[in-house]
Amino acid sequence: MDYGLCLPNFRAGASAEGIDAAAETAERLGWSTVWTTDHLLIDRANQDDYGRLYEAVLTLAWVGARYRKVKLGTSVIVIPMRNSVVVAKELATLDALTDGRVICGLGIGWDEAEFRNVGVADRFHQRGAYLEESILLFRHLWSGSTEPFRGRFHSFEDFAFEPLPVQRDGLPIVVGGGAAAALQRIGRLADGYHSTAVGPDRYAERAATIRDAARAAGRPEPSWSARVRVEMDGPPGKRYALRGNPAEMASGLDAWEKAGVEHVALSFEETDPERLIRLVDRFASEVAAA
Repeated sequence: MDYGLCLPNFRAGASAEGIDAAAETAERLGWSTVWTTDHLLIDRANQDDYGRLYEAVLTLAWVGARYRKVKLGTSVIVIPMRNSVVVAKELATLDALTDGRVICGLGIGWDEAEFRNVGVADRFHQRGAYLEESILLFRHLWSGSTEPFRGRFHSFEDFAFEPLPVQRDGLPIVVGGGAAAALQRIGRLADGYHSTAVGPDRYAERAATIRDAARAAGRPEPSWSARVRVEMDGPPGKRYALRGNPAEMASGLDAWEKAGVEHVALSFEETDPERLIRLVDRFASEVAAA
């Protein structure tokens, strides 16, 4: 199993010190990837979770300049709220400056109020189509093509785009989601599936649908990753998490491996630097080592 760490770039208490501590710990442990969470202007109903949030791409730029080994992933950018050409430029620049370490995670979002807040209310009900076109646009620009791009939301003929990503149009695009249309989209277009808020059994069901869609589209099987909440010694809860004693949590990791997952992005939901380091080190020594 390949491990990654979700950076504490959001929630009350998020700080540069906490983000730095998480990135340093992931690199020290040899974990492959650090991930950021994305929102822009959340409504007050969700303020406790996302009201304080360091912007996803800028945070990775800061981390990527300080730590030279970890890959840099977005888990996930809510792309229909953003200008996709700007995001393509941001990620290409980040990949060029960090020697090809970027993983582009995308999603369609869920909070209609936030879409209104950022001035794209009309896009909320078109967000699946916008995500699909964004994937095509990213690959077109990142490939170095000078051919026109004509889509529903973006169209340009006379353009220049540099710097190109080190990974060019091979920069991996992983997509989240759980609806039937999303799973079909992932199979047809994405390089990988990046789930959240779901356990291994449900993941395996979704993966079968994605795999069938990829095969029908004549595409290779995507990569498989999951964002997984970790609650060390946590009591039983309604939402899925790796929790319990080390043996129980190791068994949970086995279930993810059996579901075909290759990478878990672990989210400890802790912003205090010292407490986060203790939790991650404990997981590494007591659970991952088992």
